Order: sequence, then C-alpha cells, then structure tokens
Amino acid sequence: MFVFVCAGCDAELTAPLSQVALPVHAHQQYGNGLQLPVLMEPGTFAVEPEPWGPPWRRPEETGPDEAAAHGVHGPVHALSGGVPGPIVIAPGDTRGAVLIPEKRGGACCGLAGGDGPNMACAACGLPVASRIDDCSLWQAVWLAPGAVRPLPVEADDAGPLSWAELMAEGKGVPPFEPITSWASLFGASDRWHWSPQWVAAAGQALAHLLAASEGRAVAVPDGLASEMFRRDLDALLPAGPPARRAVFAGPGLSAPDADARILLVPSHPRTGEVWAPRTGDARTPAASAYPVPLPFGVWLRLVFPEPELPVPASRLMPEDVLRDDPPAPAVHDVFRIDQHVFWHTLARLPAVRRPWLAEILAPLTPHPRAGTFQSADEGLRDPGPCPVL
Repeated sequence: MFVFVCAGCDAELTAPLSQVALPVHAHQQYGNGLQLPVLMEPGTFAVEPEPWGPPWRRPEETGPDEAAAHGVHGPVHALSGGVPGPIVIAPGDTRGAVLIPEKRGGACCGLAGGDGPNMACAACGLPVASRIDDCSLWQAVWLAPGAVRPLPVEADDAGPLSWAELMAEGKGVPPFEPITSWASLFGASDRWHWSPQWVAAAGQALAHLLAASEGRAVAVPDGLASEMFRRDLDALLPAGPPARRAVFAGPGLSAPDADARILLVPSHPRTGEVWAPRTGDARTPAASAYPVPLPFGVWLRLVFPEPELPVPASRLMPEDVLRDDPPAPAVHDVFRIDQHVFWHTLARLPAVRRPWLAEILAPLTPHPRAGTFQSADEGLRDPGPCPVL
C-alpha cells in the first residue's frame, strides 16, 4: 500500500491506498446535468498511463509518427500533450489539502479542473491535485504527476482476489440505476437510467468487436448483450452469413463452443488482467479466439442476471410483516454506447489501420458531438479539456 506525499514538503496528502485497475469510465461524461457518484472505491487508487489533459492538439497539428508514439493508430478528436501518470483517488481519501477557490475550471455546477490543479498542499501551498465534482462527471480527486510521490507503508493488504473469489463475492453492476439531476426536487429515484458503467463498458467492447469482426457480421448472445451491441453492429457491419459468433467465456462457465471466434470475457477489477481460457493446446479454438474485455461487474450481470424483483402482493399481509417490493424499474431509452470511450479504445487498436476497418470508419467522425452512428446520442457532451492537470 502507498501514501502519496507532497513533492515539495513531504506532507501526507492521502490515506493508505491500494492500487487497482483504472476504470473504463474514468474520464466519462454522462448525460446532462446529472449527479454521478464517486469514481473510486475508498482506499484505492488508479493510474492513467497515457498523457492526459491540456494542451490538447488537433490531428492536423500532429503527424502519424507522433500519434503512434502515444499508442494512437486511428482517428481521434485531439491528442493530449499533458504529462502521463495522473493518479485518481476518492475525494474522501485526501488529507492535508485545501481547495483553491478561484480555480473552478469553467464548471457550471461544481469543480472541473479545467484551470489546472484546484487543490493545494496545506503545508506548503504547492498545487497538487484537481477535485472534480461538476455535473455529469464522476466525483474524484486527480493527483498531479510531479506534484506528489508515492511512499510505501506497511498495512494489511490481502492482494487481489482470484477469479473464483470474485465469483463467490458476486459483486456485479446492475444495468439500470437511479440518477438524479442537479435541479431535481424528488431525489435520486425520480428517473432510472442505463448505468453509466454499462454505457462505457459497451463503448470499449464495441471497439474490440469491430476489430474482431474481420469485416463480417457478428452475432452476440440474446438478451442484454444484444440490446447493447446489436443495433450498432448491424449499422456498421455487412449483413448476412457467415457471421462470426461472440459468446460469453470466463470463470464459472463451461468451455466455449468450437465455432466461437470471439469471446466476451471479464477483466479483473484490481489487476486489469483479461481472463483467458486455460488450455494446454494452443491450437484449440478457444486459444485463437479474440477476447473482448468487459469490466467484471458488468460481465457478471450479463452472464448471471439478477432475478426479477417480486411482484407486490395483492392480498393483505400479516401485521408483523413489512413488505417493500417495488416494481422493476422501467428504462425506456434506447441503449447508446459511450462514443468517447469507443473512439478512445478503437484508435489505440492496431487493427484500426486495416483497410476493411478503415473503410467502415470512413463515413464516421471521432468528434463526441457527432452522435452514435445512425442516431443522435442525446446527452453526451464534448469531453473538451480533461479535468486532470
């Protein structure tokens, strides 16, 4: 475990923290005027390995060689000229830091960090972090690289759970959740939405599904997976057989079928490791299938959906029995992927350079306001300057 200290005076700025994988939705902007919860679990931190934050440069300002040096192989709206390595933590894990009130970052409802770090070390005044809590942004504190350094500390840290332990824990992410707006008079339960985590996970997975398609139709499992991907896959890929089959694979499931060429698999929430089938023969179909990663909590609820809520009883209940069986939430919106996550992922896959995929992407644009392919994507805002540095 680590405590992060000020690079200027060594004052402690965080509680003891364990490193986990950077969430897929770390830089997500969801909806319009919505109140998103805290990004990170208490006691954890994650590192953004890429450059992130201003100055932002348009593609015409950079050549393909410079983009490739950043791991970018395809079209992007802008490239970051920031410093790699910002660290994200939960706001409640900060220590010894104070807000810089004049640095709101152009936010409308809270803090966004667009003016640079808006938190300073209370001991020496060095700007060290950006507190993010504006509408439609995940609440977080991003520690600026170069302004802090990690200090190892002795603490109980059991290490990452095994796949079997993760399955036993059963911590999934529900596909729907109540999210309130800043102007709501009724609280968080007035409107149910598709989970922002599912929307971001679908953006990442769709990029991999396109890369795995080899320009052919892709068939995904029925149910929620079809609702997530079918509309966009049908819009982007040619119709008709032979389709490449995508199936679920992972802990707790039997071996995938021999004709499955794409595997929808979980990624470990702490290590980021993508699950892979154990096989001693590299020639088996599972060994050569393309793994499409999904965050473990989303994958778990796709493969093992929660049972339907019970129907409220119509007869009188005994006086000593309390019942609270609400009807299942109704989300009538069409599922739309997070377009920013989609383009961010796709541009970093070498397959984006293949002629057949370049032809598919040619009519599209990586600009976040362009809409999701054939329909306008309501509520997704331009990421603009990243709220990190």
